[in-house]
Amino acid sequence: MELAVKTLDGKAAGKATLDDAIFGVEEIRGDILQRTVRWQLAKRQAGTHKTQERGDVSVTTKKYIRQKGSGGARHGSKNANIFVGGAVAHGPRVRSHAHDLPKKVRKLALAHALSSKVKDDAIIVLDKAELKEAKTKDLSAKLGKLGVENALIIGGVAVDDNFAKAARNIPNVDVLPVAGLNVYDVLRRKTLVVTKDALAGIEARFTGAKEEA
Repeated sequence: MELAVKTLDGKAAGKATLDDAIFGVEEIRGDILQRTVRWQLAKRQAGTHKTQERGDVSVTTKKYIRQKGSGGARHGSKNANIFVGGAVAHGPRVRSHAHDLPKKVRKLALAHALSSKVKDDAIIVLDKAELKEAKTKDLSAKLGKLGVENALIIGGVAVDDNFAKAARNIPNVDVLPVAGLNVYDVLRRKTLVVTKDALAGIEARFTGAKEEA
């Protein structure tokens, strides 16, 4: 399929050909997208939550009541979870929440995410994502002319410094190099904006070819 290429000023800059295997998936699988988003979010979760267990509670180790004759249970330690100031039973421990997801599923999910943007007519191809000066006001005005308010912008192998600096103060606009393209960020933004260099990088990523630096 072909899409019109635009400049940052909204002018026509030719056309770009999109690979149907990447951007033309007919049936969008929501289950695959959900699995991949869940995998991404679980991987980034810190997992530093922890409660004090019996070995972490500092209390007296003295047996505080006699073994028999008290009329109560035969306790030998104050750090049991049933006492005030004692440990927590079966509390969370420091651990990784990451789990495995096959590479084929991740690759398929990215194709479905990109295709969903094409289906929703929510993709824009830019000639270049570059600015002479890092001015947020100027970039915001240019994006407004393109009708971009909530978007993920994918640059080439490296993102232009001035463009990245100008975009970081614009709410609901994310800028990533082509290597950072991922399912979660594609889905969380309304519009996907890709440069011509990014398209070449995406195709190389799917075909396994090496990108030129």
